Amino acid sequence: MQDMPRYVGPLSEPVALGSLVQCQEDSIVSKTLVKRGGGNITAFAFAAGQGLSEHTAPFDAMVVALEGRGEITLEGRTYILENGQAILMPAGIPHAVMAREPFKMLLIMIKA
Repeated sequence: MQDMPRYVGPLSEPVALGSLVQCQEDSIVSKTLVKRGGGNITAFAFAAGQGLSEHTAPFDAMVVALEGRGEITLEGRTYILENGQAILMPAGIPHAVMAREPFKMLLIMIKA
């Protein structure tokens, strides 16, 4: 039997993705929307000044900006993501995220 999806939250109807997580002062909030063996989809909300320090991941990932503007750094080069824009973060490439203002994003991690 094939691995069945695990859905978290009200995703069987249209939803404004930015409404799934709310920014909290001095915090990073995350909510896993889908979790499977082949990958995850997680919504994040960053308060201004919050971020994820440089790291690598063993899997390809895509960030989709939902609200606000965020800085994505890949191999030392910084890109600004705004509403609706996306960027691919290849496996094994150092990357970081920084919110200079409140920022919401969707992280799509592909494991298989």
